[in-house]
Amino acid sequence: MEPDLALTLGVIVGVFSIPSILSAISGRRAPRAPALTILIAGGLILFALSTKPGGYRIDQIPDTVLGVIAGIAS
Repeated sequence: MEPDLALTLGVIVGVFSIPSILSAISGRRAPRAPALTILIAGGLILFALSTKPGGYRIDQIPDTVLGVIAGIAS
């Protein structure tokens, strides 16, 4: 898996897990599934950061995510 794709998937999974976490907390349930999705997102992001030579800077992340989405859409 390419680091850019792993970073993009990690960011998307992390963003989509936020409503799940809020729902579990507001419903007074244990956030087991949201915790698992956060771990998956963190693992994907960590994989991307460790396999790309030089890593990523914060200002590169939006361009990287949009580049991957544009590559998939075209």
